[in-house]
Parts: sequence; structure tokens; C-alpha cells
Amino acid sequence: MRLAGLLVLSAAVVAAAAEPRFFVAGDGTLDIASKPLGEHVTVRYRRDDGTYDYEAIERIRHILRCRGDGYEAEITPRFVELLGYMNVRSGRPLALLSGSRSPVYNDGIRQRGLPAARDSLHTEGIAADLAFPRAQLEPLWLGIRDLDCCGAGYYPKEGFLHVDVGKPRYWEPSTSRVDENLSAGNARVFARTDYDRYVRGEMMLVRLYAVTLPPIGLERTARLVAEGDGRGSTVTVEQVGAPGGSGCIQADRTTRLLVKGAPAVARGRIVFTTCAPRAERTPATVETNPVSLH
Repeated sequence: MRLAGLLVLSAAVVAAAAEPRFFVAGDGTLDIASKPLGEHVTVRYRRDDGTYDYEAIERIRHILRCRGDGYEAEITPRFVELLGYMNVRSGRPLALLSGSRSPVYNDGIRQRGLPAARDSLHTEGIAADLAFPRAQLEPLWLGIRDLDCCGAGYYPKEGFLHVDVGKPRYWEPSTSRVDENLSAGNARVFARTDYDRYVRGEMMLVRLYAVTLPPIGLERTARLVAEGDGRGSTVTVEQVGAPGGSGCIQADRTTRLLVKGAPAVARGRIVFTTCAPRAERTPATVETNPVSLH
């Protein structure tokens, strides 16, 4: 499968994994219907041993495809687990209004005067708009806010929530700022690990998102910074599929990074350092989601 080759797992971890490897997760099943496409799938995407069924995930990827041109963005277990979580919390099949969008289709939405960010996370396959009964909208939105894990937009008039696995942020129509192109010049670039929970020494696969001005130079060492500790431990960074070297890694949206040599930590983040000179609003550091290693 296309996704399976990107995930780096040790046999010991696969055998031992009984709980989800994400801090926010569903029950391993997903019941979702696409209103625009008139399609409905019910799948079990996570097995009892904690491993993922990539044929099931491909079915989810397909139903999330762009309504305009059939574009299918890459989908990760992290995003599937967020959908699974919403499925469990709502107690009903998810009603999908918009999943993946091709950049061309997303631009078309903007040209029609409809609210859509110029560099929407829908184009990267990590966002969805989900319709819910009005009585559930605000409680579900507030519930995501309490998790401090994800992006969540509340659209009570239209009857839906936007959810994504980007940086934790929360908005309503009046505070969405979709017309300001906030991600321009790499201003909001962020990183996501393939999982949240690891065993000590396990390699971590990392993807970059919101890279709007590629490439971004990254140093070949990073820090794993535990909560409450500003110093952190040094870890090694390699680019998947590229030979090692002494210069900066030139990264874009397709780049996959391997982080090696991480020590045990109850909860921390990997902090990458970008290389100078930095184009436009490229930040000095790029952080991942929280991770734990035991």
C-alpha cells in the first residue's frame, strides 16, 4: 500500500501495541457518509493489536476525495483517528461536507467568494468539514478545544464543524481570518510525527505541513524538549530516500524526515531548527505535536 511504506515500526512495538498510538483516537472503526458524493463507508481501520488496516484507510481516503475533480490527498492514521474520535463523541455516522481539495478546486472556492483559506489544510489531506445536528455543534467544538490538539472551526449558521490535525487553534466565522493568507511565506509551517506514543530509541517519521514557500532548510540535528525543560536532548535528523550529508536538508511538502536517537520522555516535542538565510516569514524553529517515549 502507498501508506504502509512510509511508517517506521519495530516488530516489538507492533506486537505490544494494544492501545492507540495517538493521544486522541477513536475506537478503531469509522462510519462516514459523503453528502456531495452520495457515498457511505463503514470500516474497521485499527486492529485489536493496535496496527492499522491500510486497505480500510485507503477506502477512507477515497471517500474523502475532492468533490470537484476527484483529487485524493495523502491521508495519515493521525487524521483517521481524529475522525474516529468525532464519530465516537457524536454517537452517529459522520456527515462529510468537504474532505480533500485539490489546490485548483480550493482556488475556485475562493474565486466564488466563499470562505476558504488560500493554503487550506484541506489541500494536504488533514482537514474535513462535518455536519452535525445543531444541538451537538457547540459541545463538540468545545470538546475539541479542551483537547488542545487540533484545529476546530465552529459554523453554527451553516451547521458544521471544521476539524484538522494542524496546530491547536479555534475559531468562529467572525474570527476565521481566511482572507488574510496567514500561512504565506512559511509563516505557519508545522510538523507532525507518524504517531504520538513510542518506545525509547524508536525512529520517528515526521512530515511537514503548511510549507508555502519551499524549500525550507533544516539542520540535521534537532532537540527533543520535554515539557518544563527548555534545553532538551539532541536527536539526529535524516531525510527519507536521500543520502546523508553535512549541509542543510532542503525540505518541502513531500519531504519525510526520520528522527533517531530519542531518549525516554513522558511528554515532549521535537524542535527542528531552520537554516539561515530564511525566506520571508520562515520561523527559526519548527515544532511537532507532543510525543511520549517509554
